[in-house]
Amino acid sequence: MRRSFRKTFPPAVRGEGVYLWDAHGKQYLDFSGSAAVNFIGHGVTEIGSAMAEQARNLEFVHSSQFTTPVAEEFAEELLSFAGSNFAGGCVYFTCGGSEAIETALKLARQYQVEIGHPARHHVISRGQSYHGSTLGALAVSGNKRRREMYLPMVGKSTHVGFPNCYRCAYDCTDGCRICGQEYATELEMAIRASNGETAAFIVEPVSGATLGAVVPPPGYLHSISGICRRNDVLLIADEVMTGMGRTGRNFAVEHWEVAPDILVTAKGLSSGYAPLGAVIVTKKVADAIAEGSGAFLHGFTYNSHPISVAAGRAVLRYVQHRNLVRAADSEMNGSPAFELRDSLRSLKDLAAVGDVRGIGLLWAVEFVADKKSRQPFASESNFAGSVAQAATERGLLVYPMQGCADGTAGDHILIAPPAVITREQIQWAVGELAGAIQAASTQTH
Repeated sequence: MRRSFRKTFPPAVRGEGVYLWDAHGKQYLDFSGSAAVNFIGHGVTEIGSAMAEQARNLEFVHSSQFTTPVAEEFAEELLSFAGSNFAGGCVYFTCGGSEAIETALKLARQYQVEIGHPARHHVISRGQSYHGSTLGALAVSGNKRRREMYLPMVGKSTHVGFPNCYRCAYDCTDGCRICGQEYATELEMAIRASNGETAAFIVEPVSGATLGAVVPPPGYLHSISGICRRNDVLLIADEVMTGMGRTGRNFAVEHWEVAPDILVTAKGLSSGYAPLGAVIVTKKVADAIAEGSGAFLHGFTYNSHPISVAAGRAVLRYVQHRNLVRAADSEMNGSPAFELRDSLRSLKDLAAVGDVRGIGLLWAVEFVADKKSRQPFASESNFAGSVAQAATERGLLVYPMQGCADGTAGDHILIAPPAVITREQIQWAVGELAGAIQAASTQTH
């Protein structure tokens, strides 16, 4: 079923590199990687071939009865890709990000029970976060718009403050270090207030679509990591959007040398070639289950699906063979991400652009009605949606969102192109985006 009965969706029929084509022959530059999904580019024949080969040999087995060589091999490769923090750990494959978050939440609960803390069940998250659309994932999400209708159905959770130096509640005059510590203190206070019932804290190292590519202030992630460790609370890093090279590191936490207990990834894990997510856990977490009850009390019919896992393994090998993580490093002169960062910053000269922020190949442009006061556009005007529509008409795809200012108001677009994008394609895209912003501004005023 289509997502909306009130919107017309063109039928997409082909993709190649950074481009998509619809059934009418119109070409679009995929400047958002769909929804920060595609990292290696569209139409890579090696991935389809790997999936077809697996399908010819074995299309499916249930994980209660079998494992498969492709899943075992990919798990080892993914653990290695995740780094030394996960040496000796385990991987649990799912069909996407929301399933993977649900898995991580239940795993955190079982871990606490296994080590003798049955009262620990509470998961703390941040306001204006987004962790998925299933009810458990939605409970720990802070996205007001996506939660509101389902509030009677979601479990109780605690949301602490989140650093966003463009709209900060604290002092940012020292380069945001002070505000980072203030927000970290909110986590410590929430853990204490839970009276020993907190099992885990879940965090997006770099905010995804809800806030729009907000990079954490200096010291913030180090501080929350220490707080979790001191309080025997598991740290879950939600890297559904930021993982698998998107920010110029294998995983975003590596920018700040933070070692989570559980790391969740999806989207770029298969680059959209198949439904796939993964929960990567440290040896500490795996051993607690293995040496305790001996089984994780959880499962999906299609977890570790052989064809999806084959796609993921082929994508990872493609990323490594072509050094695409380096291509996504926005600090590396000459990389696509470096060019993207510099080109996007030119948009700040436009009257409707309040902030341009991000890292690697994950960026956001926030729009404001008034630059000086940072007053957002009225939510009913849907300025981000107007920008996206104007961009689509120009053959450019971006990802519009609302609510980044207070959960309701505040417009931005997310930009997350495939790592194979060229300098010329970036320059064309930013030029067309500037035109789309100006067109939306004219309509609004």
